[in-house]
Amino acid sequence: MDQHNSTAILLLSCPDRIGLVSRISHFIFERQGNILDLDEHVDTGSGMFFIRVAWDMDGFSISSEEIEDAFRPLAREFRADWKIHLSHEKPRTAIFVSKYEHCLQELLWRHGTGELAMEIPLIVSNHKDLETLAAQYNIPFHVFPISPENKLEQERRELSLLKENRVDTVVLARYMQVLTSQLVDAFPGRIINIHHSFLPAFSGGNPYRQAFERGVKIIGATSHYVTGELDEGPIIEQDIIRISHKDTLKNLIRKGRDLERIVLTRAVSSHIEHRVLVNGRKTIVFS
Repeated sequence: MDQHNSTAILLLSCPDRIGLVSRISHFIFERQGNILDLDEHVDTGSGMFFIRVAWDMDGFSISSEEIEDAFRPLAREFRADWKIHLSHEKPRTAIFVSKYEHCLQELLWRHGTGELAMEIPLIVSNHKDLETLAAQYNIPFHVFPISPENKLEQERRELSLLKENRVDTVVLARYMQVLTSQLVDAFPGRIINIHHSFLPAFSGGNPYRQAFERGVKIIGATSHYVTGELDEGPIIEQDIIRISHKDTLKNLIRKGRDLERIVLTRAVSSHIEHRVLVNGRKTIVFS
């Protein structure tokens, strides 16, 4: 495999100790690697160290296939959770959607412009409504109608499809179904959801009406990783927009959908660029 113009990205977390940045930098230096970006953080409360470092593979003295084996002794010494990603290996991302098209449209448009460096091998839905939109981008669209009686079986079929297409990330672009543990557990830290409210306030099915009736002055959107606890996964991205007494419920919904598109795109971008590390119920998101 040609390493020219490829970048390696290390994401690592471990108990904090003296010299971690120096040791990791020296590992790259002694193999003729040129560091392009380095960002680190120490959580003083938990005593954990987090780092993202990217370096140029052009001229690196070992091949991309050998990097993990070479780094493993150092990681073992640090008692680290870690992964090395290569920039030319684009995450294979499946998008799940129901009937709302705004988040899907945003992801497909930004992917089409090259802004989101990922592959989208398929779109999954529980309705046929957005099949035409998927066809415009030449992406296979698979429909799995969901009912309480067939939910587990349909998810098994979805899992088989994801495995067949070598999917490593799932994005819920307003997919109006609660995933069961069999799907969530198959993609730990790799399912991204967008929630149409500023969590944890106004959670539930109709946050904009709740916000409107309370006369709030801001509304928001939240993107987070999916866990077994509904809407309690580590938050990746949030944003808000100001509203006033002049805004109708219709205005709130329109502004909220604009936020959902932006927040989900930012979260997906951070994830596929390997900028997110989970720290318990929180995340470290490197800029």
